[in-house]
Amino acid sequence: MSSDLEMLNALKNFDTPSITNVVATYPKNPLCLGLYNPWSQNWYTDASLRCWYPELGRVVGYAVTCVYGLPDPNYSRAWSLADVIAAMEESPQPTIFVFEQRFPPAIAKKVGLSGGNMTTAMKAAGCVGAISNGPSRDIDEIRPMNFQYLTGGVCAGHGDMAIHAVNVPVSVAGMDVAPGEIIHMDENGAVKFPARYLAEVLDRVTQLRDQEAEHMSAMRAAKSAAEVRAILGGGHYGAKK
Repeated sequence: MSSDLEMLNALKNFDTPSITNVVATYPKNPLCLGLYNPWSQNWYTDASLRCWYPELGRVVGYAVTCVYGLPDPNYSRAWSLADVIAAMEESPQPTIFVFEQRFPPAIAKKVGLSGGNMTTAMKAAGCVGAISNGPSRDIDEIRPMNFQYLTGGVCAGHGDMAIHAVNVPVSVAGMDVAPGEIIHMDENGAVKFPARYLAEVLDRVTQLRDQEAEHMSAMRAAKSAAEVRAILGGGHYGAKK
């Protein structure tokens, strides 16, 4: 039996859209787990994010979450980056940091929150990527670190800010994430699913890949549009033959 780490690494053989296909995208397909209602629940990221290092390929890990915002004088809990790093160390490895930025609209696009120092600390704690609805910075400094980012942009600076919570449910770019869920991310975006489905997701996406390879091979061999229509058979994409 494969270990969880071996299965996580095996998921890197598949792009993120393929993972969404078996998690929830095609509920009528026997290979789809149907873990979420595809449209009404927030289980993958929207078009507001950019992948900064597509050359790194797919990244998979367990979610560690955090909420950032302006300092609140009425909130006495002094969370710090050290608390985030501790949460990463306590989590199964590797981790992906999903941090929701809750700043006023007037400054939300001017918060270059995660840079080279923060990334260095996270990587030392076993983190392999980060996702945020707001900006990051230090793009060139981070590039050789082999650490993936999906963020809402970049900017050069920021002002005073504070951590409001660590390892709580967050919502980032249309994806609701709880601590410990598995995140699969690449240049297409990110998808999440509960860790208990790891083996099933891997098994089903492997089967789907094999089915699609056979399907695509048949279409490439077709000599007319009529043959292509016959192969498609009027079914939805990814339907089991």
